[in-house]
Parts: sequence; structure tokens; C-alpha cells
Amino acid sequence: MKDKQIEKLLTAEKRRQQKVVNLIASENFVSSDVLKVLGSELTNKYAEGYPGARYYGGNEVVDQIESLCQARALKAFKLKSPKWRVNVQPLSGSPANVAVYLALVPPGGTASQGPASAKATVGRGKIMGMSLAHGGHLTHGHKVSITGKVWQQVPFGVDEKTEVLDYEHLSRLAKKEKPQLIVAGFTAYPRRINWQKFRAIADSVGAILMVDMSHVAGLVAGGAYPSPFPYADVVTTTVHKTLRGPRAALIFSRLEYADKIDKAVFPGTQGGPHLNQIAAVAVALAEATRPEFKTYAKQVVRNAKALASELKRLGWRLVSGGTDSHLILLDTWMGGQGLSGKEASDRLEAAGIIVNKNTVPGETRSPMDPSGIRLGTAAETTRGKKEADMVKLAQRIDKILKK
Repeated sequence: MKDKQIEKLLTAEKRRQQKVVNLIASENFVSSDVLKVLGSELTNKYAEGYPGARYYGGNEVVDQIESLCQARALKAFKLKSPKWRVNVQPLSGSPANVAVYLALVPPGGTASQGPASAKATVGRGKIMGMSLAHGGHLTHGHKVSITGKVWQQVPFGVDEKTEVLDYEHLSRLAKKEKPQLIVAGFTAYPRRINWQKFRAIADSVGAILMVDMSHVAGLVAGGAYPSPFPYADVVTTTVHKTLRGPRAALIFSRLEYADKIDKAVFPGTQGGPHLNQIAAVAVALAEATRPEFKTYAKQVVRNAKALASELKRLGWRLVSGGTDSHLILLDTWMGGQGLSGKEASDRLEAAGIIVNKNTVPGETRSPMDPSGIRLGTAAETTRGKKEADMVKLAQRIDKILKK
């Protein structure tokens, strides 16, 4: 490589990744095939538009690549066309979510309606999503995100005592606020979501049900977490978490919403797609349909449960008491240790364990120095770790944080 400065930094980052224990819940390690495609000649191609309808010439190969990626995405989640369509062009999760809102809850305009059977009148411009402090994502309508500036968020959270979702409360809230679109999904909620109950709530107010399954997509593909597809109208996901692909996103939608969503992605919010990224997504999706990926997904959950169980045995307070997925929220402040999330994260990183500081339900501290940390087992499971390794890791974490 001629650029020695970048080469040196790339080498340093590779070494850093190799020597640390990665418990970042939103990270993973991709295959060598995914890396190879990301660095391919596809980087050179500009292809505004969609297969068969581009604005540039020379697309005979990239049209096949994008179409193949779409077919593999449907296959990975056992979906059939034309009932479902998938847009594989979103550059990441945030613009994918914005595109859905733009398509289905247009600011100041007449909105797309939910199920035809719904009798209630929906509100205009309202998105009902999980609050950031309780485990939601910025793009579920938080005020600092464009999604909270353009659309009105109807925030919901977990029950104060159980720290799990109270669906009866969500139903009452939806009927009071009449959101146009309900987002079911999370970035820091360790328990399973009952997609069927969200469907019933959406139907009761005539709302569109969108699921953001970014964190659990790989678990869904691997049969280790319930699928939202029987119940959702739209499903968005990133690819780089449990699905173990490149940094990218997908938007699945039922046919009646697909054209509007496609237009919201291009030309609504993006220009030319990143074909190297799309091809790498196709590789990852093919990997996710193999039998060994199912074994992997189930091991991710077993590892998380083992890590959570040992941490709990050692006296740590876990938000909601445990986990049903790859994700654990550890309360380091109110759990009796009096350790802020930032300090806990810094201590662990100094010892070679990478986590992220995170808010907990009922947070009283600053988001920049919150009361907890978030742990995830997807990346270390890729490296081959099993339950016994998680028990030892929990003991190591306990020792580091209690020193």
C-alpha cells in the first residue's frame, strides 16, 4: 500500500480488534468474503435508480447484483414476493428509518393509511416509538434526531417495576394519541418483544406497524428470536449487528407500501447506491441461510444468558432481571456499586474489554455518563466462545469493576 500512514493505522486497528474482548452489542466480525467484496471494483460504479431503471449506463452486472441481494434478503427471512419487497439501498439504519417515515407519514400531507379494517381515525405526523432512555433508538422519534424534529414522537417506555413492556399501557397510550405509525423495536431492551400484541395495538388505532429489528435480525434469521414478519407492515434492519454483515440497512415492506418507500429512498433521501456494500450484504445474507448460522444464532443467546446469570449471581443488578437475546443491560450505579456507566466502561476498556455506557430505565444521570453499561455476545460468539467462557468473562468483569 502506497499510503503508509493509513496502512499503519489499519494495521493498528486490526491489532486492536484482535487483542480485545468485544462486548459491543451492535458490533460483530464479518467474514473474509464480506471484506473482499467491500474492497472490490464495485466501488467504482455509480448506479442511481433501481435495477432496470438506472440513470447511467453500464449496469448489466450491478443490476444482477442488486436483484440477487434482494432475492437473498427475502430468502433469509422466509418471505415471498410479491407479498413482500425489500429495498437494499439504504446506507445505514438511520436513513432507512427516515425513508420509511417520509414515505408513510409525510410532514404536513395526507398520510398512507393503515389496515383497511381499522375504524379509528389516525393522528397526523405522530410516530409512537420507544423512548431513548428506556431502550429505544434516536430515530424512533427522539427530539435530537431529525425524526423528532420533523415528526411528533409519542414516546413509550417500560414498566417502572418490572422494566419490561406493559402492552395494556401501550394500548391505552395509542388509543389516546392515535399515532399514524408505531415503531416496535429497540437498541437497548434485552427481552423479547411480542410482535402480535403490537399488531393488535396498531390495528386498534388504524396505525401502520413498523418493526426495527436491527439488533435481533441475525437471531430472527437463525430462529433464535421470534420473527416480526407475520405481524409487521414494514421491517427495517441494519446488517452489521447479529446478522454479521457490512454496515448497511434493509427495508422490507408489504407490497402496498413498497413503491412509496422505494421513492423515499431514491430520490427522496439518497443518490447513487453503494454497490460494493450491496454485494457484501448479499454475501452475508447467503451466509445467514446456512445451517451453521442457525447454530451460531442460538449460541449467541445461550452465551448472553450464561453471562447474565453469572453477573447476577455475583450481585450485579440487570435491567429486567436478565435477557432473552444477545443483549444485557447492567446497572452499575443503582445496583449497589455506585459506579457510573462511563467509569465502568473506561475501567473495562483499560483491561481489554470493550462495552458501551448506556442509560437505564428511570435514568437520573447524564446520557454522557449514565447509570449503566450495555453488553452483547454476538461478536465473541463469532470468535467461538461458549457458555463456560461467558462465566469466566463475567467473573473477570466483576473483578475489574469491584477493584
